[in-house]
Amino acid sequence: MKKFNKILAGVLTAAMLLGLSACGSVSDATTNKEANQGTETASDAEGENGLTKITFCLDWTPNTNHTGLYAAKALGYYEEAGLDVTFVQPPEGGATSMCAAGQAQFAIDAQDTAAAAWDMDEPLGITAVAAILQHNTSGIMSRKGDGIDSPKGLEGKTYSTWESPIELAMLDYVMKQDGGDFSKVKQIPNDITDEPAALAAKQTDAIWVFYGWGGINADVEGVDVDYWAFGDIAPELDYYTPIIVANNDFLEQNPDTAKAFMEATAKGYEYAIENPKDAADMLIAGDDTGSLKGCEDLVYASQEWISKQYKADASQWGIIDADRWNAFYSWLYENKLTTNDLTGKGFTNDYLPAAASTTSANDAATGSDSDAE
Repeated sequence: MKKFNKILAGVLTAAMLLGLSACGSVSDATTNKEANQGTETASDAEGENGLTKITFCLDWTPNTNHTGLYAAKALGYYEEAGLDVTFVQPPEGGATSMCAAGQAQFAIDAQDTAAAAWDMDEPLGITAVAAILQHNTSGIMSRKGDGIDSPKGLEGKTYSTWESPIELAMLDYVMKQDGGDFSKVKQIPNDITDEPAALAAKQTDAIWVFYGWGGINADVEGVDVDYWAFGDIAPELDYYTPIIVANNDFLEQNPDTAKAFMEATAKGYEYAIENPKDAADMLIAGDDTGSLKGCEDLVYASQEWISKQYKADASQWGIIDADRWNAFYSWLYENKLTTNDLTGKGFTNDYLPAAASTTSANDAATGSDSDAE
């Protein structure tokens, strides 16, 4: 079961991000090539230029979740920190597995899918070191006026699903909160890559989207939609997505390098917060997969919206609040979606600039008992 959960998490990560490919795609050959490049560079501690090499595995093709990373590179923040950073695409096993294997020092995941990495007899050796966004900006999008402007409205409608236990449990939960019955929802497989177009063509009635891309794309494409967010319905579902994870051995053996990387990355996101248009241009220019070609309008609109979400109401970019982290993992455990209680595990704020000292899982960062359980 635990092995299945691990595999499922990787599948869900890819599936939930399919909408990000609406404006373009990256070939398998390109993906595999870049993943192999990550394997090679991660093994070299120092390049010919004297900079320390860092391999960062993205979760999908470049998008506005990643803008701060690309800004940090374009503005020379990594180089100033003595780092030579390479961004690579995830292999078939996923970004987190690549990071845990030591083929990348850092990667992107999400708190829901990363749960499987820690819910094992031998947890994967990774730790969340930053939240890219402060709140869960995902929810359900539907055609305007179809009556799905709240969870109960899904009754009798068609929903495109990835058939993930966590996904379905969340929908069942919020529908009950709203007085609805999830058993009355017709489920069809989700193979949609352009959510607004699929809704307009009536391929489906409702679909899970990340608002910063799928919701904004509806505006760009001129499709009128209704939308509600999971975090607005149930605070315990306001989890962290996406997050930056790091290899535990790397953190333990190279704490100063890890802090230098995170400081430069934080500067990149701070720049994107203050300069969304310029940062979006850096993302587009830095995208070597070609996936953003032809969708500049979406990138600019998405960047304008998401720049306000990077830090939101937090004291600094990247900070992870222990109470919110634990609330979601408590919910998973209480609903039997994890075998183990993961509260207090899997994250740290210690590698952020001026990191808060109130983290309840600081000892989870470097292969401590809380990671090994």
